[in-house]
Amino acid sequence: MKYRLLGKTGLNVSEIGFGAWAIGGNWGEQNEKDSVDALNKAIDLGVNFIDTAAGYGNGKSEKIIAKVLRERKEEIIVATKTPPAPGPWPPTAYCRAEDRYPEKYLRENIEERLRNLDTDCIDILQLHTWTRAWNKYPKPFEILRKLKYEGKIKHIGVSTPEQDQNAVIDLMREGWVDVVQVIYNIFEQEPAAELLPTALEKNIGVIVRVVFDEGVLTGKYSPDYKFAEGDFRKNYFAGDRLERAVRRVEKIKEDIEGSGYTMPQAAVKFVLENKAVCTVITGIRNVEQAELNTAISDLPDITEDIINRLRKHAWMRANWHYGK
Repeated sequence: MKYRLLGKTGLNVSEIGFGAWAIGGNWGEQNEKDSVDALNKAIDLGVNFIDTAAGYGNGKSEKIIAKVLRERKEEIIVATKTPPAPGPWPPTAYCRAEDRYPEKYLRENIEERLRNLDTDCIDILQLHTWTRAWNKYPKPFEILRKLKYEGKIKHIGVSTPEQDQNAVIDLMREGWVDVVQVIYNIFEQEPAAELLPTALEKNIGVIVRVVFDEGVLTGKYSPDYKFAEGDFRKNYFAGDRLERAVRRVEKIKEDIEGSGYTMPQAAVKFVLENKAVCTVITGIRNVEQAELNTAISDLPDITEDIINRLRKHAWMRANWHYGK
């Protein structure tokens, strides 16, 4: 496993992180023993960064992580997320920051994160979504700075809204955040234009999510694949979306033929080629996925020729998170 510095936090994080959404729910049936075994195997293989959130099973993911880490001696960095108070997701231009992230709510929610993770200080606390409408007066981050001063959190982050990756760039430039979590993959390449260069310039840590575009960039789906009820991907790939995505993946497979990479390996190596990227949080649900995903870090670097081929597969398709 290779490691990278997470911006100005001073933390060295594994290139492959553990994305812990699925072990909390919403990705079909998940056995807790599989989740515990997956976490332990990933740590055994060098993973020292885990990303979770309040919304992953209403705290279930955080509690499973805490259970595993109580039995481990390694120093593991855990990032979690606080969602906004009830209202539109993502917040609209008409939402007020003081209504969606008020101080009383933030303090109570973060206390819950501390209890679930069985810790007295959160390594990285991220706001789970944002709107650029709040960039001029980002009051929630003033509150997080208080909590940092009080010793409740070590580092402050934000996760980009799905439809507007660039919404957080002003926060990065103005020094409000230590870390950003962003969607960046072979299809979604917009962050390479401005967000990632800004991260390098301002020494902001970058956590990449959705590297497999909710699984389709692993190459494992067929156009007629059926998702189980309760699996959010059933909505994400509503209508003809899966068929369209699979057709594009087949073209990517043609471009990486002979490279020595599988589709998942090429997807992760493409993202890691950008020096602004610090860690890629691949979703891991079982021991096999832990073994396959962590092994990608030690593979040879991707060549410039393959990178140039993959850049041609950027896909401007807008936001799919709410179905068709």
